[in-house]
Amino acid sequence: MAAKDKIILPLDVSTESEAVELVAELKDCVGAFKIGLELFTSIGPRIIESVRTAGAERIFFDGKFHDIPNTVAGAARAAVRMGVWMFNVHAPGGSAMMRAAVDAASEEADKLGIVVPVIIGVTVLTSISADVLNNELSVPLAVEGQVAHLAKLAQASGMNGVVASPHEIRTVKAACGTNFLVVTPGVRPSWSAKNDQARIMTPSEAAMAGADYMVIGRAITAADDRRAAAMRVIAELEEA
Repeated sequence: MAAKDKIILPLDVSTESEAVELVAELKDCVGAFKIGLELFTSIGPRIIESVRTAGAERIFFDGKFHDIPNTVAGAARAAVRMGVWMFNVHAPGGSAMMRAAVDAASEEADKLGIVVPVIIGVTVLTSISADVLNNELSVPLAVEGQVAHLAKLAQASGMNGVVASPHEIRTVKAACGTNFLVVTPGVRPSWSAKNDQARIMTPSEAAMAGADYMVIGRAITAADDRRAAAMRVIAELEEA
């Protein structure tokens, strides 16, 4: 896989014009674009087609589905119909919910004659520290242990991989095998700000740990020269 294909750029903006501008500018510098809750809620499903027209060949719909199995199955079918490359669900929703998403997506893709999207489970958000996990959420495990537990549950439920911080990449690979995908946010080049994520690594560190895909946003989108920043990340990945 080429270094640039490991980079997923989040379109963390609220307007269609901003999203289209980012895609048009950076489509040759990153492997995929992530549409999250802010943009999708602001614009609606048409944003998928808008960014595709602007040049986004692979779209990760970061909807983080978390509901009863029947509702998540319906959402999974809708994601397939939108033609996204990847979407996710919250692994703490349980095995029945995750299996419902996988089965519904497979059935819908088969009916439409298209490739089933990559489906991944969100383990522990990178903004969650050990203190929050243990004391606010009353989960007695260490973050690493909770991520491993949820990754194995996701794998057993038919998921293709998980979202996990860079610090749990090796743990997930050890628990689930090297072919089980790890998509990691919390990747920050040493020359960018940490912002609101607690468990981070640089791109080269995440690559050496075994990350399959990295969500890298503000280091690129907030730069004075966004293409130059993206190329700087690519160079770092190539060196790794």
